Amino acid sequence: MTRAVVFAYHNVGVRCLKVLLAHGVEIPLVVTHLDTPGETIWFDSVAATAAEYGVRVLTPADPNAAEIVAQVAECRPDFLFSFYYRLMLKAPLLALARQGAFNMHGSLLPQYRGRVPVNWAIIRGETETGATLHYMTERPDDGDIVAQTAVPILPDDTAKEVVDKVTVAAELALDGVLPALVAGTAPRRPQDLSRGGYFGGRKPEDGVVDWSKSAVEIHNLVRAVAPPYPGARTSLRGRPARILRTRVLDPGVPAAKTPSLMAASKRMVAHCGAGGTLLILALEIEGEIVCADSLARVLGGVPVPLA
Repeated sequence: MTRAVVFAYHNVGVRCLKVLLAHGVEIPLVVTHLDTPGETIWFDSVAATAAEYGVRVLTPADPNAAEIVAQVAECRPDFLFSFYYRLMLKAPLLALARQGAFNMHGSLLPQYRGRVPVNWAIIRGETETGATLHYMTERPDDGDIVAQTAVPILPDDTAKEVVDKVTVAAELALDGVLPALVAGTAPRRPQDLSRGGYFGGRKPEDGVVDWSKSAVEIHNLVRAVAPPYPGARTSLRGRPARILRTRVLDPGVPAAKTPSLMAASKRMVAHCGAGGTLLILALEIEGEIVCADSLARVLGGVPVPLA
């Protein structure tokens, strides 16, 4: 029987773990993370899923520590799989997989190597992304490609909606190629790294809206960081606010000399510094959701400058 040790987290980790189990792969060990205090946990638990199937779980701070490597070695794995596990696996671990070590990445490699690929793809206005299963090396996301599945990014999709699609894409990619992996006949295609780029992680402060940009650019930021992510941050008359949902009304409106927000006729509309108008569909001020009518009463029909 084929044996695999699985390093996994998040929804992709849960779904891909279930794919392996459905194919009869023996999984003696799952390595996952303890949830980070203060982080909004909106995704499913790999640890809970493994427990449902009676699989032993470890949650080390460092998966490359000697005692963890020793425990993985005791499992005599044919494969190692990393499904949205947040830490890099080093050479001593990778060498334990007799038939290969594989990572599932949430983009169409070589595009968007690195951290939070879905969020970056939306910010940069991509219309397609997907999931890629590839050989792991000690360099992030640069190993030979084994399988890819693409999904569309629609103009108003939020990051959560795209992550849900990518989760299905990951499940399909793994399910389709797994029999060939086990048989040793799976294709492998080297990546042309000159065609892609590497992107780092993002912090809540990276979600501050720059109103000098176009309506399309701001819309892309809003949907890339929409809840359950931290949300796009701005201020209105000195009060902290979050723009939670938007839609581009007219990208061809000329650039606004002074970007501004107007609330009237049951609508909140922003005129953006590099052109275009943006319909604000969900706005939060100081932690409270604000509708267009209440904001119009506060503003008194006067446009509010945005900076």
